[in-house]
Amino acid sequence: MTDKLTQMKCSVCHGDGPPLMGKEIDKLLVQVPKWNLVEWDGVKHLERTFKFHSFSRALAFADGVEELALKERCEPVTIFDAAQGWVTVAWWTDKIMGLHQNDFIMAAKTDLVYSSNGWSSRHRRSSEP
Repeated sequence: MTDKLTQMKCSVCHGDGPPLMGKEIDKLLVQVPKWNLVEWDGVKHLERTFKFHSFSRALAFADGVEELALKERCEPVTIFDAAQGWVTVAWWTDKIMGLHQNDFIMAAKTDLVYSSNGWSSRHRRSSEP
């Protein structure tokens, strides 16, 4: 199902509409099953932690996410822990203080960055079996 999202382009969010809620989120969340719905200070975010066995691979992945963000004109939050070998990526839309369809598109495309470099076949999230 993420194929559909990865083919989509982000639309301009002017900030005049409400964030996605309830069933709208649920419908899109099933298309990015490895992402978690989290709430920080009352604002919903999509978040996923990616595990790597070296800092250089984590940095290469983060660079790939940055390139994607620049291309799509979206800004993620990325959190690194080089010593532990993980990168956490979070997507949400500041202008509406919540989730927009763009955030789900970017989550799916972030998964594509991860899988296209072969990291997904060699590494699992710490919460995955």
